Amino acid sequence: MSNKRKHHHAVSGPTAGQAATTGNDAGKAEAMDSIHGNATQGDNEAGSPPGADLRAEASRTEDIRGVLIQVAGARLLMPNAAIAEVLSYADPEPVENTPDWLLGRIRWRGWQLPLIAFSRLAGLAEEQAGLGSKVVILKTYGGNPKFPFFALLTHGFPRLVTVSQAGLVAADDGSDLPAGVQAQVLLNEDEALLPDMERLEDLIGEALAEAA
Repeated sequence: MSNKRKHHHAVSGPTAGQAATTGNDAGKAEAMDSIHGNATQGDNEAGSPPGADLRAEASRTEDIRGVLIQVAGARLLMPNAAIAEVLSYADPEPVENTPDWLLGRIRWRGWQLPLIAFSRLAGLAEEQAGLGSKVVILKTYGGNPKFPFFALLTHGFPRLVTVSQAGLVAADDGSDLPAGVQAQVLLNEDEALLPDMERLEDLIGEALAEAA
């Protein structure tokens, strides 16, 4: 990996417990399945009661609450349940020997969380923190009790949206997707990317392991 910097290793803290088709119905169902699936996992992480599996509803027209997260050069669409908290930006503690998209670590509720710049990771833009920057704490879905959250640099607060099959259209143009992106979509008239959370978690874990 290029553009590496200097400083620490892994997440530490107390123990915690596709729409790549077209804009047809199949593409919508896959996009909804991704959103619904992530929402379910986010809810379960937050302690929702058993049986709250929204993935079974992916083929229906039931709406869910989502958020549009502004990063440099793009918007990310995620389920609202994936967000644990939104913080004001403060300079992170640098981490040695990591790619430039891993900005460092921040302290949050006893955890030291990796902070990433999504647009750098995906090759979309040279993302920098600035006036109005925020940090979104996201829940991970990999089941690793040592890696239950990570932090994402954003521009402003996430915007709440309603996600429905009628309003969500796959927008694949046939080109390769950026790193860390599961699909390109249109939500009503908003272009957005669906982040590939499993891939992001893998990339962060690999970067921290190499830095250790």
